[in-house]
Amino acid sequence: MNPIFCSRLRLRVLAAALLVALGPLGALDVDAQAALTPANDRISDEAQHADHAVYTQMQERIHAINETGVPVRNYYLSKAQCWLDVSFHEYTRNDRSPFVQESLAESEKLVVALEGKQSPISTDTPLVNSAARIRPDLWDRARALHAHSGFACAQQRVACSEVELVHAGNELNQQQWRHAKPYVQMVEDGLNEADALAASCNPPAPLVAALPAVTAPAAPPEAVKLSAQVVFEFDRFGRADIRAASLASLEQLFQRLGADQLEIKNLELMGHADRLNSTGHSDYNLVLSQKRVMTVRDLLLSRGVVAERIQTDFKGDTQPVDACTAKFPHEDGLRECLLSNRRVDIRIEGIARKR
Repeated sequence: MNPIFCSRLRLRVLAAALLVALGPLGALDVDAQAALTPANDRISDEAQHADHAVYTQMQERIHAINETGVPVRNYYLSKAQCWLDVSFHEYTRNDRSPFVQESLAESEKLVVALEGKQSPISTDTPLVNSAARIRPDLWDRARALHAHSGFACAQQRVACSEVELVHAGNELNQQQWRHAKPYVQMVEDGLNEADALAASCNPPAPLVAALPAVTAPAAPPEAVKLSAQVVFEFDRFGRADIRAASLASLEQLFQRLGADQLEIKNLELMGHADRLNSTGHSDYNLVLSQKRVMTVRDLLLSRGVVAERIQTDFKGDTQPVDACTAKFPHEDGLRECLLSNRRVDIRIEGIARKR
């Protein structure tokens, strides 16, 4: 991966300069387009710096909308963020198709509408880059949740699930099912959570209001087990090297911890690596898996997880999920097949204080 992709903090200065040049957010031209460098010209440091500045600016605009009081879980703000995330994710994977620019454009459409306090805003989710419309059952579930009385509690999960369905359809078109299935799994998990959140949101009042109120005994705390997986780019271990889909899964995990007021009793991190590396030695992979664990541990600590609850271990390349023994014409294909082996497994046991 180009080192530029791992230096987003240095782009803050460039982003700030762009924002000053553009003036106040409220004065932005609604027809303005966040334009990336044409795909065939993304080969220089200057072009990539400019593109990262575009992404940084869009992220700052989303942040600014939240600062005005629009909650993070708002359907339209969540959808703008998810479109931005999938665009940047595919940009870092060197996707030269129109998907990168068109996804960014969808993010900007929602940002412009929110900045201008437009009402109503369309809930349509276009199949950018002619993405395949896969899993009609999942699209139907998402549509049904829009009409659910508890949609307010599930809107973030629904918004991102819709975007990831498009992402999966684009991957199916470009690289077939093996590349699409991780995103389909994200959608399945996201809609399952959305169903649960909607069902528990604002329960209806009792039909017989005239009867004396009876205080029900408090429900006992419930034991909860959660899990997640964080995957990294090849031979990398830093925060910037985590795949975007894993970052989204982590964010969902943090939201679940907060929603349930989960008291963590035990949290295990297990680090892994694939069989490849730049040295060819397995002891290198052992250290690499340890570094990945430390990166995820730092992320958890930054979100308030108590250090004493975290247990860590690392296995190097001794516990692969996918063997990937088929012959690949290019090493990039093999590396992508081995993605699931470059992981940190998270397992949490705790007590839910609020259900």
